[in-house]
Parts: sequence; C-alpha cells; structure tokens
Amino acid sequence: MSGFERLGMGLGGLPLLGDARTRSVCPENPTGEKGKGGMAVPDPGKLPFSAAASDLGQGWKVNPFHKVKSGEALTIMDVDGPGVIQHIWLVADPAKGRSHIIRFYWDGEETPSIESPVSDFFAVGHNKFAPVNSLAVIVNPKSAFNCYWPMPFRKHVKITFTNEDKDELGLLTYQITYAETQVPENAGYFHAQWRRAVTDRANPDYVILDNIRGRGKYAGTFLAWTQLSDGWFGEGEIKFYIDGDAEFPTICGTGTEDYLCGSYGFPELYSTAYVGNVLKHAGDDGPPKWSLYRWHIMDPIFFDKDLRVTIQALGWWPNGKYQPLADDIASVAYWYQEEPHATFRELPDIEERWPR
Repeated sequence: MSGFERLGMGLGGLPLLGDARTRSVCPENPTGEKGKGGMAVPDPGKLPFSAAASDLGQGWKVNPFHKVKSGEALTIMDVDGPGVIQHIWLVADPAKGRSHIIRFYWDGEETPSIESPVSDFFAVGHNKFAPVNSLAVIVNPKSAFNCYWPMPFRKHVKITFTNEDKDELGLLTYQITYAETQVPENAGYFHAQWRRAVTDRANPDYVILDNIRGRGKYAGTFLAWTQLSDGWFGEGEIKFYIDGDAEFPTICGTGTEDYLCGSYGFPELYSTAYVGNVLKHAGDDGPPKWSLYRWHIMDPIFFDKDLRVTIQALGWWPNGKYQPLADDIASVAYWYQEEPHATFRELPDIEERWPR
C-alpha cells in the first residue's frame, strides 16, 4: 500500500501508518517548510498586522493575515511535490466573493486547472453567505470557507488569489494542509471551472461543462440559480454526454430537484453530506436566488475520452405544460482528469460576474 493510500481520506484509514509527512502553508509559514512556522519578526512597515504582537515579539501571531490590494494577484501556495492537498481553510469577504478569483496550477502548467470566483468555489452563490455542511465543502459563520477535496500533485502546485474589486481586501487568511507523499500513477488532477449564462427560451439548455478531453471522473456541481420568471423553475433535466455522445446523452436525469436528491420542489433548506439547497432567497432585494450543490463522491461519473454536462431551465405554464425559462445561472463544475486539460474559456469580466 502506497503512502498516498495510507492517508486514508476518512475514518477507516486513520489507523494506517505510513511515510507521508504533513505540511501546511499559511501566512505564518508561507513555504510550508519543516520548522519554518511563526518566524516573522514584528515590522509594521512590512507586516500590516504585526503591531499587535510588537510587545511579545517573534513567535506570537506576528503575520497571521494578508491585505490584498485592488488588482493584486497574491500567490498563497507555491511548493514542490509530490504530494496531496487535504484541506483548505480560507477567510475572505463573501459579499465580494465574485470579485476574488482563485486559481490552481498543477506541475508548472501555464493555464489553470481550477479557476473560479472564491465564494462560488466554496458553494456560496450570489455573494450571499449561506452555511454549508457537507463532506467536501464546509462553510461556517461568518466567512470561513473550507474544502476537503483531495488534490494530488506530482511536481509542483501554485495557488493564486486575485482581488479584482475596486477596494482593498482588508483581511485574507488561509491554512492549506497537505501531505508530502508519492502519488499513484492512476491519480487524476482536480479541476474546477466557473461559468455563467442566461438561458434562451428557444433552447433553455445551460452548459455546465464541455470541451473536456481525456480520462477522468466528474465529481460535483454547484449551481447559483437566479429566477427571472415567477413560479417553479426546477423541472429541467441534467444530462451527461459521455465519450462521443452526440444528440442524446448516456445519463439523463428526471428533474432539477431530483438531481439535488429532493422531491416536489425545494420546500425548505437542507445541507447534507452529498447534496444541499442552502440559500432560498425570496427576492426582496432582487430576483429569487438559490444556491444548490451536488457532490458525486459516492457516484462519480466516469469518462474515457470526453464529457459534456448540461441542465435545462424549465418551469410550468398555467395550462399545465412545461415552460422553457430564461434564467440567470452560474455554476462550478468539479472533476478529476489526466493532464493535459483543454484550455478553459476566458473568465468573464467582473461586471459580467456580479450577481443581479
């Protein structure tokens, strides 16, 4: 059994010992190196939060946070492999989440394998905080983003946080825990991609993901859905076009609430290990909004050559027939695959990302 397998990734693996070494990147140890944590010396000219530790000195919470200027791209992790990221805890401003972009680059690649507004990556939609209590993602009051997606890398990992807001972010902090360990040959790389579009009533298919080439597993979906019509919106079917499917998919769902493991709409909020409806916004200050997640942890979608994922925006007419909808949908797709990956479509400008 390899060191990677002995990590366990769950309760059952905790008793299994191995040769992995735990490391953690944070502002107090930006390189994650052994014996290099808490070394900063108070210097108000360089470290904006160090004045609070000036009476105590080195080793006493001198540099626990960053300020991120408008337009600044801050590298928050830059370490060599092999290894696997096990947990990310990050605190930023959920109300500005669409202004902040997180990107992951595996093994020196030029284009990111993960690119998303920070809040949506952690299943918080519309710049509106909502608690999430799942296996892969946990969001705690009032601004604590956590994820437990295992993210192996072989040679190197680089993670950046970019502030595209007009204002400085007054506080960013994070802890990224990873294990230095060998990575099995058949381990895929984690990917995540954000998209947004308004569906067309003539063809209300929203594309969650396409242009995926290679072998991999689809691992999850987050939907930040904005209703632009009255009534129920969740009759549309999700479809997975796998390995050459053309007009018709191999996997076809039976309705949006069914894909979210619910029934007869979303009458109340719920947040479970694999699925949740965490935001039911009545529309008092804008159109109704929903934040919905579905993790394929126990039921991943395997593909060998290519993958395309769509969901329909569909409601009801008063005459009892389906009504195609023009709704505003944003999404994050999560999947594992072999590298290299196809280059993502260009991330929209901040004006096009901002919620209604």
